[in-house]
Amino acid sequence: MLRGRRAAQVALGLALDWVLPEPPTRWHPVARYGALMTAVERRLWADTHRAGALYAAAGLALGAAAGVLVRGTTGAVATCVAGHELRRVATSIEQRLLEHDLEGARAALPALVGRDPSELDASGVSAAVIESLAENEVDAVIAPACWALAGGAAGAAAYRAVNTMDAMVGHRSPRYRRFGSAAAYLDDVANWVPARVYVGLVMLARPRRACRVVAVVRRDAGAHPSPNAGVAESAMAAALAVELGGPLRYGSERQDRPRLGDGRRPQPADIGRAIGLSRRVESILVLGLAAVSTRRGRRCCARRGRHAFERGPRATRSA
Repeated sequence: MLRGRRAAQVALGLALDWVLPEPPTRWHPVARYGALMTAVERRLWADTHRAGALYAAAGLALGAAAGVLVRGTTGAVATCVAGHELRRVATSIEQRLLEHDLEGARAALPALVGRDPSELDASGVSAAVIESLAENEVDAVIAPACWALAGGAAGAAAYRAVNTMDAMVGHRSPRYRRFGSAAAYLDDVANWVPARVYVGLVMLARPRRACRVVAVVRRDAGAHPSPNAGVAESAMAAALAVELGGPLRYGSERQDRPRLGDGRRPQPADIGRAIGLSRRVESILVLGLAAVSTRRGRRCCARRGRHAFERGPRATRSA
């Protein structure tokens, strides 16, 4: 019964994210956590794996403790997920591209991705948005829901703590190559199952492309530097029949990411298709959780009915 109730709470939390506005950044719990972890980093930073492990352990404990204090799984999920905000930003960039405002789209892109947008054309910006929608659908929706289902409010908050630490210190800059390795490893572990759940949801959302999704993920995902982002982006590329990946730049560092998928390069109109897929994936997840909750509730009621029936005759005989 507990698992069924929790599934209903997670489903409600996901649904609330669709209708509730994001809190101002200054007061958002995730932003406040990030500020706290910046202070922790100032005290603990050293160019060693050990210091990074202490930082990651402290951040994980703080996140889980915050979830325990919140207690309500529904509220924790609504706070930790960000699918609505992700699609809102993607839509704003799409509109700029459709209005031929490439500079405006480039200026808005850092809200979604860390790459340098200054040399990207409309297709490059479109690919970046679609890749971010795929990766962040796992990070900001599927994973918090999975961890909330497993551990309630504490699970959701602990996951969001891990993901936030990875965003802060998990990248391979000279400062964080050692210090951020523990946070990056935790994030990879925490997202491994949710990324594969995402593939299944994409297959349900695009059943005619399901076989192609499996084939592209198996063929292309392993070449990506991330064990989870490659899975999500490959699934998105196959579902939309576009090609993602390719050259990109982070500051002065240029990378040639593997090509994912077999289709043409994305165009601005493909962002809307990716947003639609994102909405459908979340809808399937919410409906699936609601179905689990209903089924478990019926089973519990049936068991209670049987127990009551069995107790009745015994009470009559003993009387």
